[in-house]
Amino acid sequence: MSVSLKRGNYNHEYHHKQSRYVVKEYSSSEVKEERYEHKTQVHIQEMIRAKMLDKYVREGPMIRGPQFLARLRSHTVFENTPVKLFCTVEGFPTPIVKWYKDDVILDTSSGRYLVESKGGIHSLEISRCTTDDTAQYTVVAGNTHGQASSQASVIVKRFKQEEETCPYAWLPFTAALLPKIHYTKINITFVEKFGPVFAAEGGSASLTATMTLNPNLANLQPEAQWYRDDLRLFDSKWAKIETGRGVTTLTLPNLFKDDEGLYTLRMVTKGGTAEHSAFISVADGPPPVPAAPGAPMDIKIHDANRDYVIVSWKPPNTTTEGPILGYFVDKCEVGTENWTQCNDHPIKICKYPVSGLFEAHSYYFRVRAVNSHGISKPSRMSDPIAALDPTEFERLHAVKLGGKLDVVSYYDEVEAEGKPPGVPSGIFASETDRTYVVLSWKAPAYSSKAPMWYYLEKCLTESGAWQRVNTQVPIRSPRYAVFDLTEGKQYRFRVLSANIYGNSEPSEPTGVIETPALKGVPSAPGQVISTRETDTSVLIQWAPPKEPNNLIGYYIDQCVKGSKDWTSANHKPHKSTKFVVSGLTKGETYVFRVQAINELGLSDESQESAPLTVMAALTNPSAPYDIALLNCDGQSMVLNWKKPLHSGGAKIKEYYVDKRRSGATMWREIHIPPLTERLYKVEGLTEGAVYQFQVYAANLAGLGPASKQSADFTCEAWTMPEPGPAFDLSFCEVRDDSVLVEWLKPVYTGSGPITGYHVEFAKKGTSDWTTANKTAVSHRFLKVTGLEVGTSYVFQVRGVNAAGVGMASLPSDPVTAKAVAGSQEVSCVVDEKSGDIVLSFESCQINESSQFIWKKNYKEITDFSKGVVIKTEGSQSKMIFKNADKEDFGTYSVSVTNTEGVSSSYTISAEELAKMLALSYDIRHPIIPLKSELAYKILERGRMRFWLQAEEISSNVTYKFFANNKELSGADPNKMGHDVSTGIIEFIMDHFTEENEGTFTCQITDGGGKAQSSLVLIGDAFKAALAEAEYQRREYIRVKEGPHFSEFLSLQVGEDCSVTLVSKVANLKKESVFHWYKEDTEIIPDVKPDLGSGVCKLPIKLFSLKTAGVYKATISDDRGKDMSQIDISGKVFDDAINKINQLAGASAAELVISCTATGIQLQCHMKYYTQEMNITWYHGETKLAHSDKLVIGGNPSMATMEVIEPSERDKGMYSILIADPENSYKRKLDLSGDVYEKAFAEFQKLKAEAYAEKNRGKVVGGLPDVVTIMEKKTLSLTCTVCGDPKPQVSWLKNGAEVEPDDQYVVSLDQGRFASLTIKGVSMEDSGRYTMIVQNKYGGESVDIVVSIYRHGEKIPEAKPTLTPKTIIPPKLPIEIPQPKAQPAPSPAPSAPSPAPPKAPTGRGVKSPTPTRRK
Repeated sequence: MSVSLKRGNYNHEYHHKQSRYVVKEYSSSEVKEERYEHKTQVHIQEMIRAKMLDKYVREGPMIRGPQFLARLRSHTVFENTPVKLFCTVEGFPTPIVKWYKDDVILDTSSGRYLVESKGGIHSLEISRCTTDDTAQYTVVAGNTHGQASSQASVIVKRFKQEEETCPYAWLPFTAALLPKIHYTKINITFVEKFGPVFAAEGGSASLTATMTLNPNLANLQPEAQWYRDDLRLFDSKWAKIETGRGVTTLTLPNLFKDDEGLYTLRMVTKGGTAEHSAFISVADGPPPVPAAPGAPMDIKIHDANRDYVIVSWKPPNTTTEGPILGYFVDKCEVGTENWTQCNDHPIKICKYPVSGLFEAHSYYFRVRAVNSHGISKPSRMSDPIAALDPTEFERLHAVKLGGKLDVVSYYDEVEAEGKPPGVPSGIFASETDRTYVVLSWKAPAYSSKAPMWYYLEKCLTESGAWQRVNTQVPIRSPRYAVFDLTEGKQYRFRVLSANIYGNSEPSEPTGVIETPALKGVPSAPGQVISTRETDTSVLIQWAPPKEPNNLIGYYIDQCVKGSKDWTSANHKPHKSTKFVVSGLTKGETYVFRVQAINELGLSDESQESAPLTVMAALTNPSAPYDIALLNCDGQSMVLNWKKPLHSGGAKIKEYYVDKRRSGATMWREIHIPPLTERLYKVEGLTEGAVYQFQVYAANLAGLGPASKQSADFTCEAWTMPEPGPAFDLSFCEVRDDSVLVEWLKPVYTGSGPITGYHVEFAKKGTSDWTTANKTAVSHRFLKVTGLEVGTSYVFQVRGVNAAGVGMASLPSDPVTAKAVAGSQEVSCVVDEKSGDIVLSFESCQINESSQFIWKKNYKEITDFSKGVVIKTEGSQSKMIFKNADKEDFGTYSVSVTNTEGVSSSYTISAEELAKMLALSYDIRHPIIPLKSELAYKILERGRMRFWLQAEEISSNVTYKFFANNKELSGADPNKMGHDVSTGIIEFIMDHFTEENEGTFTCQITDGGGKAQSSLVLIGDAFKAALAEAEYQRREYIRVKEGPHFSEFLSLQVGEDCSVTLVSKVANLKKESVFHWYKEDTEIIPDVKPDLGSGVCKLPIKLFSLKTAGVYKATISDDRGKDMSQIDISGKVFDDAINKINQLAGASAAELVISCTATGIQLQCHMKYYTQEMNITWYHGETKLAHSDKLVIGGNPSMATMEVIEPSERDKGMYSILIADPENSYKRKLDLSGDVYEKAFAEFQKLKAEAYAEKNRGKVVGGLPDVVTIMEKKTLSLTCTVCGDPKPQVSWLKNGAEVEPDDQYVVSLDQGRFASLTIKGVSMEDSGRYTMIVQNKYGGESVDIVVSIYRHGEKIPEAKPTLTPKTIIPPKLPIEIPQPKAQPAPSPAPSAPSPAPPKAPTGRGVKSPTPTRRK
């Protein structure tokens, strides 16, 4: 095959004169000359076949999944000889190929195997085979669109000596005579089969079959072949085939009506085939416009040539749509998506010649139908077709060049010049239609390099004049279609050949060729007969039309009897006169009709068939099975058997039993008349003899086949004390994990009565029996639970008596633990109208012969005397208790016959039954339902409204109200009424007093329903109602007559966290007076209330718990007095604090550090702070609490936290959290690193200064500011000093130090009492004396003014000058001694350190350095 053609791209230069030769190398070392010609002819034929295949060009991207063009072939070889497996694969993208040996990927790294791949051809070579190479080899090709595989077996035989002299040893290896292979017969049993499929265009369908193989040999797997209407299907874009061991699936991913048909699966083995068939129906998809026709189908391409093709198709059915007016044909060049319409006007027949194609181009075609409503969807596109000359390769011939090469070329490429061609011959019409004829002829022998062509001429027989057909385009091929002929005319044709050197003579003309006239559609088919097939299908047969007129097929329509709704049974023309209509409704009656089709359209409808009700045709029943021996007394045996699996569509009416001695061949019937039960006692047997039995079943259709013969039963009396086998095991309520087993009591009970049963089960195919109930059950049913979903089980039952556990029953038929699809459970309700208790069940499967069997405790209900009624309608059955009583509890079950085991149960417990009986009583004795019970509401003026609300009342409702069993009157001033739309009934009492304490009742009657509701108003409840009524009366009077509060006191928190009491007053006059009180103590506000605006406010300063309490406001004048009070505690106080938390938290500034002499203090400034606020301090994640170490507090402008005597462990992240109910506000400060070091240094400094201040020298007291003394008296200036260490004391006079002498005596007693004594003072001793007290921590100086006067003089008036003490700073650095065991308590953090005043400079005193602490 040409490489350029393989990829779907036709090479336009392939036939150019430059490409003249096709060369093939032969291995002809010992080939005789006479065989050369034979091989040359074979080679030419192979090239012709290859070229013809290339006519159907495949476009690479169109074929997605891998496909084997050449599959592997099996080989049998000898040891030490080579073998090579070949295959050819195509796909797009290029598939990846892997090799397997006996399902294990092949190891090609060993060197034993040589794998090659070139141009889609893949090979596996074993150069030297051994017996180990005997295996099944698989090649798997895969790409992104799927995978495909091919298998072959290689059998390696040991080489025998005598075979060396085999007379055929000279033959090539492939011709060696090998022993015949005897194939093993493989039995195929379908486990799951596919059924009919009903789909529509555009959808998808999948057919899957599961099978078992016996024997299942890995290297002898059957081949799955799929067919549609006996046409084999292969893997393509329209059909995907997947086959694995035991499963094969056909998938149709995109359905068209072309896909409709009977699909058959054939599993092919060397020993035979197994097959199964089912019909796929493909209906028309939604039309582009309503009532448009369905799409045409079955597009075929005929007579493809260089520039034209002929397209044909089949028309769609028009059951409900209007008649088809014509068709449009579209074309699309391969590799593009541009569809163009070929005909301008609809054509009425289903065939159309498409001309004007480009030579060597490939095309798709499709067709659309047209009616008066619109155009249909397009049909499925055709396979691609190339416009090529089909006779082109017939001009090839071979020329030997010598040696191993020969040349294949065209006849017209041989050198011969200057001659016109010969005369064509053998012209004939290969196809004749109404408007065209396809002509073919034999080309003349031609050997010139000059191109040759043909001229075609036609002649109407009646005229005799020849007219050239192809005047514009020369014909290159000896095949041509002549179009535009007239229907019903007679023509003759002839052909001439020509080249540049001239024309040949005309050929002999054809005989008379008459174009057929349009005959019209076929006549209507004959009588239509319908017969029963299955319960969902009917066989339709009819007579063919008398005038077929090129009949294509038939359409079958169906309709339910009595309606006019005809629908199509098939959507693709059916060729035979028999058709099985599937998908019908069982029990429904149908009529059928048929239409014939040709290329012009549909015939008239046939007459309708006779009505036919769909049901399965009766057949003989299948054979009974599992004959069991239930008892034997030495002269008789009791037998039981299982009923046939298939009843044949009718009830089994009777059974026939045969017997024979074991070893005998003749059977004898042992009972007349036949049996109706499956339990029979065979009498008259010989003790000790061995017997065999067989059973037949019969129905209306006849006698079924005999059962398989029973086992050998020996007629010996049973004497064992244990019970015999139970029998007739049946199943119901099959669910995914459970199944309920029922059985019949053993016939042989043993030495005593049966006391219970054990149920055993095992998985199908195993003998590992498990006992479902460890304790024997006394009843003959058991629900076995704990099963695996989808697993099949078999069961057996053993009876138990006092002697022990008896014989096991025969194993049951397998049952799969899987619920029936769509199965429902029994429901139990109380009928809302009748009060009946109803058990209801809806069956998911039903047919006309199905029956609902109701049981109580798994015993069929037959006694209906107690008012139990069973009603069945369609697929629903109900068991109704008309007169249920307390003894009706138990398990109620229902099963549906002739289904796949549809059943269910419901257990009514005694408690549930009691509740349902109570509900039933309520329904039968109706009570008007109430939405709301009797309640009250206090209205204006203290009136009392009693009301209730019913679910629904009518306009005829009546009612009464009672107070303490005395009917209340609705006359004025009271009121009584109702509202039908809302169901509210009310009574309004005008005056509610102490006499009304008690019980209020409303009685309602509406039709047959009654209701009553009561309201008890006594004790505290009555007092509360009465107080509220009196309050409403007072309130009415208050508001209407005097000054009053229009808005009572409320607490408001401002944006600045200020707290204010606010109220509003109304109905004031000039003389009205407003007062504020707290705890009955009048408050005089800074600002008087603004009565003019009616708004009165009282600010509460520094709001905290100290300001909480009961606040009261009064407004009064001569008309009366009103009061409002508010208790600022509890929730009111908390709400205010929460609001302050919110405002203060939002305003909180970042944390700052302020050091004190006792520690490091963190401060958070905010709008307001009080200790009642929800504020929390954290050190890292640890919540902090107030202690000696941590002092938490603040003032109205900020919150503080002070770390007393900080240390290294006090470093870290500190944060404050201010929270309210909705939000929280957090501020952080990292007290570590440089921040901590600076703060700690500041703290140490302040601490030292405070310590120095505390322990410096001080004058405690005793010195006056001014001293006046008479001359010659003795002056003693004495004071008390303190300090630690003890201070030193010095004295100055007018700034000069006083030197002690006899006159000036300086003393310091006990380090505390200092004195300066001046003896015999004189006028010179007057002046300013300074006392200095000082130690290492500093000190202070005190000035005293001494004034001396003489005897007799007036005592001078002392005018002291207040001079503050002068503080003497400590010596730096200040040394603080180590703390003692019991340090002195720290001063309160809030106490400010004393501020040292500045002292004037003077002798002996230095100017102090002021401290930071004020």
